[in-house]
Amino acid sequence: AFLHGDLDGRILMEQPEGFIKKGDENKVCLLRKSLYGLKQSPRQWNLKFESFMMKHKFSRSEYDSCFYMKNVNSDDAIYLLL
Repeated sequence: AFLHGDLDGRILMEQPEGFIKKGDENKVCLLRKSLYGLKQSPRQWNLKFESFMMKHKFSRSEYDSCFYMKNVNSDDAIYLLL
């Protein structure tokens, strides 16, 4: 899931072992998406998930940020606990 988060700032990393191209050993990788192990990854994924839920007319509980709800009609509702 963390691989789908969009990064806010510019983050560079060393080339992964086994993927270093001859002649480009001193180059680095510019990350466009978050990776496991980055401090920003959980937050970026959560922001993307929340954006998706809001786009689909869910509202987040003010008491628990992991609880989303959506009224489908007067009798039915959808509850999602993340």
